[in-house]
Amino acid sequence: MKDGISFIPGISISKNERKAFIQVITNTFSSFINYDISDYKYNHKPFYIKIGNNYFLKEKIHIDINDTDKNIVMYGGIEYSNSINICNSLFSPSIMGPFSYMPFMECNHSVISMKCNVNGMIYINDREYVFDNGDGYIEKDYGCSFPKSYIWCQGNSFSMNNASFMMSIANIPFMFFNFRGLICSLIVDGCEYRFATYNNSKIVKYDVRDNYLNIVLKKGHYYLDISCAFGDGLKLIAPVKGEMNKDIFESITEVVSVCLRRDDEIIFEDSSRNCGLEIVYD
Repeated sequence: MKDGISFIPGISISKNERKAFIQVITNTFSSFINYDISDYKYNHKPFYIKIGNNYFLKEKIHIDINDTDKNIVMYGGIEYSNSINICNSLFSPSIMGPFSYMPFMECNHSVISMKCNVNGMIYINDREYVFDNGDGYIEKDYGCSFPKSYIWCQGNSFSMNNASFMMSIANIPFMFFNFRGLICSLIVDGCEYRFATYNNSKIVKYDVRDNYLNIVLKKGHYYLDISCAFGDGLKLIAPVKGEMNKDIFESITEVVSVCLRRDDEIIFEDSSRNCGLEIVYD
């Protein structure tokens, strides 16, 4: 298992608080670092986030964290290159498809890079994390609340090294009812296979229990089988009505197996190490 790091920069704005933050998760620990809202700067095009002395761009990040209260020191930088992205269109400007245009969605999800090369170094409390042509993934969420229950999974360290994958299945509040929403993308050798609620894909199997999941998706003649045996994750904080007060648990060390077939013909079958996985129950 290779070392991994995930940085989550963001802001929380509600009636009770206005703050910026950076969440960090590695293979073995997680942390939440608070900042004043005035320390936060953002630009949409080109994509750019600044929190304190930390910078997050599509091409690189720079980390400079010194939290004396939590005894955490982090610094260093990572550069991203050779990004592989999902296909976007007027109908589907993001992974959420036409739902991207609906202003009352509680949570909006967007994939910035399905896979990119990662090079650089991050130091955390004198431990050195070296990334030499590693695999990276960039996404963003915005809105007031995460879904009450959902599965999110992402992996791009397949043994064949030519694929990237993400999937989210969530209980979505929509006007006066709820529905189970699906977004999923598998890119193999530059070809994207999209399974989503808005393109008439179906969840034909949903088995999540006893630290094991097996999900089968269907779109036309295509089937996507996702399976994973998972352990306990590390604590992160998620928003509820704008306030960061919900504990969720994420792992970035799981192994996820993916099989894509057209009827009985297998198109792609492989497993990815160092996968990100969140499972939140209502």
